[in-house]
Amino acid sequence: MNCGMNASSPDGSLRRRHSISNLRSPAWSRVAACAAAAVLALAATDAAHAQMGGFAIGAVGGISINADGIVRNLDPQAVESLAKERRQALAGAKADLGAPAKLRKVSLAKIVAAANAATAGQPLPPDVLFLGGLERITHVFVDTESHDIILAGPADAIAVDAAGTMVAATSGRPLLQLEDLVVALRAIDAARAGGMKCSIDPTPEGIARLQAYLRNQKTIGQNPDATLLAMQNAVGPQQITVGGVPGDSRFARVLVAADYRLKRVGMGLETSGIPELPSYLSMVPPGSPAAASLPRFWLEADYEPISRDPDELAWRINGRRMKCLTETELFSADGTRKVGNAAKAATDSQAEKWCDLMTAHYDELAAKQPVFAELVNCVDLAVVAALIHGRQLAGRAGLDLSPLLDAKTLPLPSYEVPTSVPTVAHGLKKGSRWVVSASGGVIFQPWSFAANTADATDVAETRTAAIAARPENGWWWD
Repeated sequence: MNCGMNASSPDGSLRRRHSISNLRSPAWSRVAACAAAAVLALAATDAAHAQMGGFAIGAVGGISINADGIVRNLDPQAVESLAKERRQALAGAKADLGAPAKLRKVSLAKIVAAANAATAGQPLPPDVLFLGGLERITHVFVDTESHDIILAGPADAIAVDAAGTMVAATSGRPLLQLEDLVVALRAIDAARAGGMKCSIDPTPEGIARLQAYLRNQKTIGQNPDATLLAMQNAVGPQQITVGGVPGDSRFARVLVAADYRLKRVGMGLETSGIPELPSYLSMVPPGSPAAASLPRFWLEADYEPISRDPDELAWRINGRRMKCLTETELFSADGTRKVGNAAKAATDSQAEKWCDLMTAHYDELAAKQPVFAELVNCVDLAVVAALIHGRQLAGRAGLDLSPLLDAKTLPLPSYEVPTSVPTVAHGLKKGSRWVVSASGGVIFQPWSFAANTADATDVAETRTAAIAARPENGWWWD
């Protein structure tokens, strides 16, 4: 049904296309039906937020997204308020997950049961929302006798860091979240074709305007700020594209926030906090041909083969790392990207060196900027979803996952969809050439990782021990 409404206006209100006279026409019945549908949608969103127990706050990675989809840094006062709100919610919930554990086991069947209870108006407790305090999933076990899938990995009590991120109390690493797991399970089949990804890129029109401006700009002039402002006005907003997961999900926000931080660190708009990882801009030598183009940086995941027992009832997810990759972007006069041999004509050794440093120090950067660790969490959850779905683990366990997969049974919070990022020119004049900005994104294909497996006999022993230690009551154990 076409409701005849535009998107939300900057102040968050809805703008109707209908005039007052139209409201008196027969078309009013259609408008009334649409209004009722809007109320139902809002009610579903409110219910989803209520089920999250006060933790469904869309701020991720220190960014905010307004009603128009524009991404910006979160105001410091908003960060402080977010942390305070989450600490209060955590204290009120009285979550007790005990001491740190090297291999905590979490029952997916019990999580499904909790989701069913939430549909009756019972808020999900934080220990369920944060998957028993799991910091990552290293093992997946199928328990055929208990009709269960067990998720296992290092875990800890829940805490809130200074930025409002839900983290492990001892390590400070962001915890896995049920919300992201549910999104991964629901989206995994559709992600077969193109994977899960996001990209932040200038428009062809913006590049064409920038090129036209730079052709006439022979010098930075006496007021560099004016030149940089003219550059960012020429480029205009950079467009955000999300694929493989719903754009209004928290999962999508993690992808976008990680990409946003990657760009800002690379272009020197904020420091990495790691002496060994300077900005890309600072590494470009004067007169370098690389300064004539816009570098493209993106993050990809890489996994070692996943270990499995011969019966495919026990799985161990081995060494995973994030890699930074780059390519030189060359553009035609109309702002479109060159492809083929023309695009391969130039290389950027400094961009490659910076990506190598980014890859080498990724874990250190993730410790200082948790959004990079949250990105890894989402990748892990997507790989687990691909294992469960692709290897039919729920069917083998006799576990019904439909309460998690049905959006009506378990509605998830809906957040503003990120659509654009304002261009911030932070260029350096090197010789006779400009270095202006970077594009790129995040991309990974969980299905390729789930398909890359290797036999290992010891993982079956770990499964046997985990199931033997299962308590009669409770839904997680160490």
